Amino acid sequence: MMKKLLITGFDPFGGETINPAWEAVKLLPEQVGDYTLYKLQIPTVFGEGARAVLAVAHDLKPELILCIGQAGTRSAVTPERIAVNIRDARIPDNMGNQPRGERVIPEGPAAYFSTVDVMTMEQAAQAQGLPATVSNSAGAFVCNDVLYTLLHTFDETQTRVGFIHVPWLPQQGSPSLPLEQTVAALQAMIEACCR
Repeated sequence: MMKKLLITGFDPFGGETINPAWEAVKLLPEQVGDYTLYKLQIPTVFGEGARAVLAVAHDLKPELILCIGQAGTRSAVTPERIAVNIRDARIPDNMGNQPRGERVIPEGPAAYFSTVDVMTMEQAAQAQGLPATVSNSAGAFVCNDVLYTLLHTFDETQTRVGFIHVPWLPQQGSPSLPLEQTVAALQAMIEACCR
């Protein structure tokens, strides 16, 4: 019996014309282990990104949700350990929203831990010679907003939720990582999750 993995990547934001998260997701295989991958592009908009994931998850009922986002200052592929209950945007999202110091979910706890094994994911990519390290901050922009909302929604359920940040592509600036290396690191991490 095949299991379901819903994997998402964001649309370009902040004046960029490309988002390495979605470019990498598109190139992932359709199947990893006994999981079928369902790929979804989501908007870089507070609230809307998470709603897009939840709308598909409601019908799909995946065992695992992994969201992929761009982190332009990083040189490694970084699975996120923690999501925090804050929206604090340095730049506007794609609808011009720029919240400062707002809660993601007013009644929610301060933070949630990811429900995937981030250490195993890190080690799986490193074992293939790929740059990877666990991150303890998903920031306070839309990536964290999506991760926090999903962890809140699926808290104490069987659905596991994780988030992975990827570096820029070389054409976007430095530090960066070639797309094929990003894809390979993501695949290694997905395989680690799907064991």
